[in-house]
Amino acid sequence: MDFKNVLVLAPHTDDGELGAGGFIAKLIEQGAKVTYVAFSTAEESVPDHLPKDILKTEVKAATAKLGIAAGNLIIFNYQVRKLNYVRQEILEELIKIRKYKKYDLVLMPSLKDIHQDHTTIAQEGMRAFKNTTILGYELIWNNLSFDTTCFVKLNHSHVESKFLALQCYESQSGREYMGMDFIFSLAKTRGVQIGAEYAESFEVVRWVIN
Repeated sequence: MDFKNVLVLAPHTDDGELGAGGFIAKLIEQGAKVTYVAFSTAEESVPDHLPKDILKTEVKAATAKLGIAAGNLIIFNYQVRKLNYVRQEILEELIKIRKYKKYDLVLMPSLKDIHQDHTTIAQEGMRAFKNTTILGYELIWNNLSFDTTCFVKLNHSHVESKFLALQCYESQSGREYMGMDFIFSLAKTRGVQIGAEYAESFEVVRWVIN
């Protein structure tokens, strides 16, 4: 594994960490540069007692915790659950990102993810980066099925980094998939499948060998 420039596509803030936080931590540990793109800060879904831009603040803290440089975080403010209405605009933004830097790996939602925003980012991501290695990350609450065609072995420290990054999302703390038990249990389950301590699983969308 010799990825140098990695792009993470997150429909909403926290999706990238949830689906690939351990792998991101491992990539950065190995010297890769990681760019994280969040398309919606879900202001319409933020509880009334919290600042509407709280997820923008939280994603900055979470990605910094993983080791992503502040200059490599791109935040858009598309309306949550309506990304499909602006899919051409999103595609054009992705093409701009592609022209700015050459990426050798793209991490995005699975093509089997049924959330409407995730489907849009997966489809437009595939169009924009069809000549690049693409892995779809796993969000089991949105996947009716998932092809575990790729596994990334992780150490305890990688899973811990993922958990600590997700703790930056205090506005989302009530969600079960943010808890330590879930994060470590899923990583342990995927690890058992390949005889490792921990792992994350990905769907191979496209694999380009140089």
